[in-house]
Amino acid sequence: MASQDEIFKKIVSHAKEYGFVFPSSEIYDGLSAVYDYGPYGVELKNNLKTYWWKAMTQVHENIVGIDAAIFMHPKTWKASGHVDAFNDPMLDNKDSKKRYRADQLIEGYIEKIEDKINKEVEKASKRFENFDAEMFKSTNPRVVEYQVKSKEITQRLANAMTNNDMVDLKSMIDELEIACPESGSRNWTEVRQFNLMFSTQLGNIAGEESILYLRPETAQGIFVNFLNVQKSSRMKIPFGIAQIGKAFRNEIVARQFIFRMREFEQMEMQFFVPPGTELEWYERWKQIRLKWHHAIGHPASKLRFHDHDNLAHYANAAVDIQFEFPFGFRELEGIHSRTDFDLSQHANLSGKKITYFDPEKNESYIPYVIETSIGCDRMFLAALSHAYTEETLSDTKGEDSTRVVLKLHPAIAPVKCAILPLVKNKEELTTKARQIFKELKFSFNCQYDDKDAIGRRYRRQDAIGTPYCITVDFETLTDEMVTIRDRDTLEQVRIPISGLKEYIAEKVSMDKILAE
Repeated sequence: MASQDEIFKKIVSHAKEYGFVFPSSEIYDGLSAVYDYGPYGVELKNNLKTYWWKAMTQVHENIVGIDAAIFMHPKTWKASGHVDAFNDPMLDNKDSKKRYRADQLIEGYIEKIEDKINKEVEKASKRFENFDAEMFKSTNPRVVEYQVKSKEITQRLANAMTNNDMVDLKSMIDELEIACPESGSRNWTEVRQFNLMFSTQLGNIAGEESILYLRPETAQGIFVNFLNVQKSSRMKIPFGIAQIGKAFRNEIVARQFIFRMREFEQMEMQFFVPPGTELEWYERWKQIRLKWHHAIGHPASKLRFHDHDNLAHYANAAVDIQFEFPFGFRELEGIHSRTDFDLSQHANLSGKKITYFDPEKNESYIPYVIETSIGCDRMFLAALSHAYTEETLSDTKGEDSTRVVLKLHPAIAPVKCAILPLVKNKEELTTKARQIFKELKFSFNCQYDDKDAIGRRYRRQDAIGTPYCITVDFETLTDEMVTIRDRDTLEQVRIPISGLKEYIAEKVSMDKILAE
């Protein structure tokens, strides 16, 4: 059985081979942690964005969207705290010359402890009948010791990060004897702060230059437009503003394919509520967002909530929805109660009054904010990781063969259906198949394919996640019916050509998952 690391390598390879994701500027040997989306990748990514956008702005009548500029006035990032506090703790290994984030090295050590706990539980579960995992974890001396150690390190790390204590981070790395993953060396530099914002220059008419930043998040474009949106759309609190857009971070260690990149896309929604109600709305949005993930087929076992050990300076509550990638549970989406920090900061620095008059309370106040923020690229990787499946099939001769299939939810699959003439050198079949393709292409993203044997064409469509293949055979010419093959079950049924559009539309509709 392939290890998770091997599976991940296969997913990365599959993504390139089948036109989902390419290394950026590959003919020049690429650019670290920057990627391009290929023909099927851009379709899948756009479908995920559409699903999110509709779930926010179409399903909720009190959420509207904007598209703010990437460049913003530099004071924006002073007000948000990014100029002074958007830093990661960095250190270098003197032997390998590799640079690392101190907190991630320590988190990796904690993960190893958690792995030890899981292995102990797994071994015990095989030895005992009616095994109670929770009781075992609370009574087994070795596991209890692991848990205490993990908790102590986690709390110490949280305190060091909150207090920007670079000295204690270095002490932890030394005390835990954490080695460089590349060289095995413990020859480290001191830990120092590294600002993650990319900067550039803007020349004005007077010839002077001012510093500009590539935005490290999309949220601030929403906050500075709060009054514009509220007044122009006549929104009453509670209401939300949604946005999908690019963001840029000069990551110290960008790794794990598209999980952590320097240029990425965010899907964020800021929900404005009356002060004092924020924690109630926070809990409500946690459940709404979890359902969104479940609705496209991601099981409960692959998703979990993980409360933040150290809160950001603007938050009074924060949780991650973590997804189990091949390299373990990692953050997929963040849900934060940001208080009134952002609007208050922008009001103070701009000198503009940013308040909301509540007609029901007959008073003005600065709203509190609940944020949901999901990385579009991470969502793409989660969908790809969950969908990637290797199956062993037996053919009519009883011989086994392997197929690689992407079991994506039909609503987000890049191609919804493929029209395949049974053989390519029969003009009557290809003409009929082309006619069906022309009729369906206005309703769905579909493909016409007559290259290679029909079995190979099926495998090619499986590999890109196409949920339905429509085969035009010689009987079609007389009975006006086609065979439609289901990607996941491999079941084949014959249906009238006249009913194709309705059949596929019902299967690939996004309406059902939005209703969930």
